Amino acid sequence: METESSTALLPEAFQGARDDITEQMGLVWQQIKAPVIVPLLRLAVLLCLAMSVMLFVERVYMGVVILIVKLFGKRPEKRYKWEPMRDDLELGNSAYPMVLVQIPMYNEKEVYQLSIGAACGLSWPSDRIIIQVLDDSTDPVIKDLVELECQRWASKGINIKYEIRDNRNGYKAGALKEGMKHSYVKDCDYVAIFDADFQPEPDFLWRTIPFLVRNPELALVQARWKFVNSDECLMTRMQEMSLDYHFTVEQEVGSSTYAFFGFNGTAGVWRISAINEAGGWKDRTTVEDMDLAVRASLKGWKFLFLGDLKVKNELPSTLKAYRYQQHRWSCGPANLFRKMLLEIAKNKKVSLFKKVHVIYNFFLVRKIVAHIVTSVFYCMVIPATVLVPEVEIPKWGAVYIPSIITLLNAVGTPRSLHLLVFWILFENVMSLHRTKATFIGLLEAGRVNEWVVTEKLGDASKTKVAAKAARKPRIRIGDRLHLLELGVGAYLFFCGCYDVAFGKNHYFIYLFLQAIAFFIVGFGYVGTFVSHS
Repeated sequence: METESSTALLPEAFQGARDDITEQMGLVWQQIKAPVIVPLLRLAVLLCLAMSVMLFVERVYMGVVILIVKLFGKRPEKRYKWEPMRDDLELGNSAYPMVLVQIPMYNEKEVYQLSIGAACGLSWPSDRIIIQVLDDSTDPVIKDLVELECQRWASKGINIKYEIRDNRNGYKAGALKEGMKHSYVKDCDYVAIFDADFQPEPDFLWRTIPFLVRNPELALVQARWKFVNSDECLMTRMQEMSLDYHFTVEQEVGSSTYAFFGFNGTAGVWRISAINEAGGWKDRTTVEDMDLAVRASLKGWKFLFLGDLKVKNELPSTLKAYRYQQHRWSCGPANLFRKMLLEIAKNKKVSLFKKVHVIYNFFLVRKIVAHIVTSVFYCMVIPATVLVPEVEIPKWGAVYIPSIITLLNAVGTPRSLHLLVFWILFENVMSLHRTKATFIGLLEAGRVNEWVVTEKLGDASKTKVAAKAARKPRIRIGDRLHLLELGVGAYLFFCGCYDVAFGKNHYFIYLFLQAIAFFIVGFGYVGTFVSHS
């Protein structure tokens, strides 16, 4: 009776294959594919196509704006009042505004001298500038080195302040907020902010401050980044391509249309009264710079991006440092979007156009949809359609739109056009982490407020590599292997093999290339590798 009842519960197709696990799995797959897998995959394809169209329209819109700006647009000096600062015989140096220069740092052994030296080398009347080093270092040796460097510059007549805190509450935002509380800051009109690896040219203030002086509606003047180590390895070249598009297109569009663009956290000059009116620095997310910019924008303040003004800095050249940075840059905006959506929508001080631009263009499309569609569509859904041929993706969604988006992204860095295929594959790999971080931010999950300072190697990177060439470093397996990338790589490789055997869309060419990219990153063979043992 037991045998009869058990076989009666199984479909007839199962009974001849009960002892064959592989065949049973195949039969289970066939049983659930039509009623469950196919409808779900079709829904996923529709959602991904909708997101692709959103991203496509956004990219084309920005491309059109940039084209108009290049052909007919006015330079910043024409759009805003600008004339160089001049000496006043009656007022003397008091004719120049008081400028505070803040350098937040945390255990920056390799670059602290570069940043402090560059800040102290800024050309401005010596009695109208204060250099403020905000040192949150926990290593007492590094703290002593930074303090000695400040004392060395002070002995040369530079007005430099070395400031420390009892704790690291709020990380960078906390340090900047604490720095603004000192009594001598009350006399300052503007504050220039530089991260520890940034080296402004001496004329930086002469080129930025006049915009703020002549245009009282401006809160921020943002400069562009120039990467000193972009040729260090293929990974830094890929980063340069992504960031150049961000500056030459995204920031330029926001500035040219008077809409909105985010503060990059460094290489910018703020009007201190605008910071105060916006509510000061807040540490509720890991993107305190973007948080402040959104709040200031909602108060009606305008921002200006100067694409011709470049400040040298360093790109993370190790995969570990880059992954931490990308987690923070993806998780923070998504979490800020969650916190500020209603506040932006209810705001009555700014136009409907600006509110739509901030909510839809800036946050939804660029900070959320762009990550999700890249990871889910190109690395999950398209490969899955190989296994489920009943679900088809139109050629415009699988080929044409991605190709146009890719070409539009390449506009930012023409010198790296020949690396476009590598860039696509690498961006798809990194989108996996960006998507995970985006969902962590939206859901306010465990690592939402994780802040790991991006490791900088400075000039020491070359000497470190040379020193390690003489003695082979001991590399721990855990430092190299990344299981998530290896798992996705294996999935893509399997889908590619299945496509070769049974498919008809020739996706296997892309699938094998993308699988190789995931394996390369998964085994840690990307970027430079610095052993800390």
